[in-house]
Amino acid sequence: MEYKIPLFWPYITHKTKQAVNDVLDTRWVGQGPKVDEFEKAMGDKFNIRYPLMTNSGTSALELAYDLIGIKKGDEVITTPLTCSATNIPLLRRGAKLIFADIDDSTLCISQNSVDKLITDKTKAIVNVNLGGIKNIITTSKNIPIVTDSAQAIGYTNGDYVIYSFQAIKHFTTGDGGMLCLPNGERYKEAKLKRWFGIDRDKKRSYDWQAYKEREMTFDIEHLGYKYQPTDISAAMGLAGLKDYDEIIEHRRTIFNIYKSKLDGLEGIRIVDGEENLCWLATFLVDDRDQFSKVLSDAGIETNLVQVRNDIYNIFGGKRQDLPFMNRIEHQYISIPIHHKVSFDDALYIVNAIKKGYHHEN
Repeated sequence: MEYKIPLFWPYITHKTKQAVNDVLDTRWVGQGPKVDEFEKAMGDKFNIRYPLMTNSGTSALELAYDLIGIKKGDEVITTPLTCSATNIPLLRRGAKLIFADIDDSTLCISQNSVDKLITDKTKAIVNVNLGGIKNIITTSKNIPIVTDSAQAIGYTNGDYVIYSFQAIKHFTTGDGGMLCLPNGERYKEAKLKRWFGIDRDKKRSYDWQAYKEREMTFDIEHLGYKYQPTDISAAMGLAGLKDYDEIIEHRRTIFNIYKSKLDGLEGIRIVDGEENLCWLATFLVDDRDQFSKVLSDAGIETNLVQVRNDIYNIFGGKRQDLPFMNRIEHQYISIPIHHKVSFDDALYIVNAIKKGYHHEN
């Protein structure tokens, strides 16, 4: 179905296209100087000391879990309400996922629930800035916190923080991600793992020559992956980053239209937090099927976006004893909030809800 107002739309401008064309005219279309430039720009913008770009947010998570040393049998406390990409890499390592309940205001992982689940076997805690909402999780124990901030580019709350620049995020690199490291040692290790375990800086110092005077110029001492990004992606990221403030301002404006005109109506509550980059506009509604139908009939796309992970077969296929997650499972739904949603579009969506859903309830 072709919607009048789709739920998502990639942020690609004329500047993005020009940046890609400029890269295509150089010799570096794979990982090259643009990747370094984008990492520096992100570091400067968000005060990130050790940013490392990857080819996806999932790859960034894989690196973070590797660096922590998560292995078979380790307990990892995580949220059920997230993209499955948050938790699938943990399964691949044989970790035991301990699902915590979610907060009743933000739908992010609950601090109170996390505190009750920590044991001597807890290897890590995975926090998610869901929908753009900043969620602070702390612990007095020496347990690393990985924050999946794929939906909230720029927040740095956690020991290891990852971003995603996948197609529909705040701005896109086509696909891509970033891992923010806690210190220089971890940064060097992650940088090696990103590209097969090879020290690219050392190779570059020898002008990429593998041999000099009949001696190898580099060795491979650590197992790594093919997680490196491309200069094409980095160029797109640089173009999008320049518009970051404008992107966030527009999303917050649309979000506030929804909040001021809909929040508080009977049977409707918007999900929000103290700090919110508004990647999603998510509502809790009494009758989700009817709410979705009203908007679909008006040409407005809606969706859940996230499905609770614990009911997927790979995670056990069974609803855990998570009181608030269980209570709102059939209530949450997201509506359009991207840069293509104009003020008039937002008012059209509001009126469709008021005339259809709320009127009938």
